[in-house]
Order: sequence, then structure tokens, then C-alpha cells
Amino acid sequence: MKPVFRLSGASVRFGPTQNAVRALTDVTLAIAPGERVALVGANGCGKSTLLRLLHGLARATAGQVESAPAALQAMLFQRPHLLRLSVQSNIALGLWLRGSKWRIARARALAALERVGLVALAERNARKLSGGQQQRVALARAWALAPEVLLLDEPTASLDPHAKREVESLIDEFSNSSADGAMTLVFASHNLGQVKRLASRVIYLEQGRVLADLPVADFFDDALLRQRYPAAQLFVNGERG
Repeated sequence: MKPVFRLSGASVRFGPTQNAVRALTDVTLAIAPGERVALVGANGCGKSTLLRLLHGLARATAGQVESAPAALQAMLFQRPHLLRLSVQSNIALGLWLRGSKWRIARARALAALERVGLVALAERNARKLSGGQQQRVALARAWALAPEVLLLDEPTASLDPHAKREVESLIDEFSNSSADGAMTLVFASHNLGQVKRLASRVIYLEQGRVLADLPVADFFDDALLRQRYPAAQLFVNGERG
């Protein structure tokens, strides 16, 4: 099966050549359709840059990045950007820009809001909602596009525990409800419990390099990490503590 993404020696640098900041260095990996991949590591390790690279928001300064040309992608950020419009219009606008008639786009937006339990807030100003509600609107907006690939950058980091559980449940539901099979999910998270619940594979980054790429069960195997990936074990133990 052809990968959704394939990176070969991909590097990303920001700034002038002499003083460039290395965000990613020599990253080689492939992500297959239907995989649930968690990106973990300390702040500044390159998780967000890798997500942006996969989504086409950042360019590789070295190496190669290939993505399946037909795969429709959507990306959610830690703080979703919502326009000064109603909740329903925020969702419908993306569909309209893709060519849907406004009437059809609004109907699809309403269906998306029903999926996330926010139909009652359809006419509210989207920027007046709570953080958890805004993230659910962002998920509804992504679901309305029917993506095959969903990229998420710390989607629950700024939410309270109840909102985190709601958003995480929706992510899990959406990634299993694609009409053409399981959605490919790539997400950055510091929440190791969330990683265990949502991921099938874990990629650990440190200073822009991939130091471990393991099935989720192996990533939480202390003996394996201690023997082969000590840097990853230090991170896991630190996050647990």
C-alpha cells in the first residue's frame, strides 16, 4: 500500500543561511493509510514543524517530502482560528470556497455541528465560545471536509479535563468513521495517556531528529526503552512524573 507520506532525509531550517535555526534534521519516515501516529518530545523538538511540513505549510530545505496527491487533508491547531462569523458560517465558508453552493454548505455545516453536539450554538459568534467549544467547532469544520488525513497540533493542550475528554472522544470517533476506511491520523501531544488511547505508533523527536519510531506498546515498554532508546525513556519518565 502506497504511503500517505514519505520523507527521505528531510530537513527544515529557518532564517538566514549563516544563522539558520535547524527545526528538523535528516528525517526519514513513511506513514501508511489508516495509521494513527503520535509525535512526542519536549517543546521545540520539531513536532509542530513536522506537522506543518506534512501539510505543506513548511518547505523542506533538504531531502524529499512526498504525499499522496489524491489524499484530502485537514489540520487542527492548538488554538483554532475562527472568523468573526456565526459558528455555522465558519464551517460553511470552507465548503463554499471548495465549490459547494452556499445552501448546501450551510446544510453540511449544520450536520457537522450535530456530530459534535453544538447545533444549538449554530448562530452564535464563534469567537464568543469557550476554548473547548471552539476546538469542537474546528473539528466539525474538518469533518465537514471529509478528509482522509487529519493532522493535529496539541489539540487539547489548552483545555480543561472535561473538554479534553470530549475533544479526544471526537477525534477517536472521526478517525474511525471515514467513508473509505480508517482516517490517517497524525497528532502532536504531551499527554501520554492520550497517546496510549489514540495512537498505534509513536515517533519521538529530540532537537529536530527522530530518535525513536515504535508501535505504541513498545514505546511504553520500559525495558525496551532503557536498552535501546534511553533518551525516549527519560522523556517518558519525565512526563509521567
